[in-house]
Amino acid sequence: MAANKTLILDHDRIIQKVNRIAYQIFEDNYTEKEIIIAGIAPKGFQFAELLSETLKSISKIKIQLVELKIKKDNPIDSKIELSLNEKDLSEKVIIVVDDVLNSGRTLIYGVNYFLNGPIKKLSTAVLVNRNHRRFPISADYVGVSLSTTLQDHVEVFFSPSGTHTVHLK
Repeated sequence: MAANKTLILDHDRIIQKVNRIAYQIFEDNYTEKEIIIAGIAPKGFQFAELLSETLKSISKIKIQLVELKIKKDNPIDSKIELSLNEKDLSEKVIIVVDDVLNSGRTLIYGVNYFLNGPIKKLSTAVLVNRNHRRFPISADYVGVSLSTTLQDHVEVFFSPSGTHTVHLK
């Protein structure tokens, strides 16, 4: 038996959220020369790609998109990989991006990766905030906040054809 899905965000609403978050990031960092957008693979990186494209279209700030690979099921015992040399992070503004903030575990390990070096500023962005945090982290930029039960599942789908959706199962 297939589970019922409730559409939370359709493509147009996701693009609207991306635009709003991009403008918020720009407003908070308009004096910067460069911003590094670090998307947590796989879906956080896809969301980061959309944010990066929008930021490039609205500002003259150099936007560098990087992929952050974390084993979400066991982040503490696995090596986190970044598609950029650590020395290139020095004195930069970094935005760590994920698709859904649920317990906060993945996002806190993602943020922790950047705390070993001399960065200028660190922020977080998520498309969906579920408010079930077990870790002391919050998102600075949020597309939508949902009140859900722990049994609910949020499914984010970024299509290569450009039709993106968020469903609650």
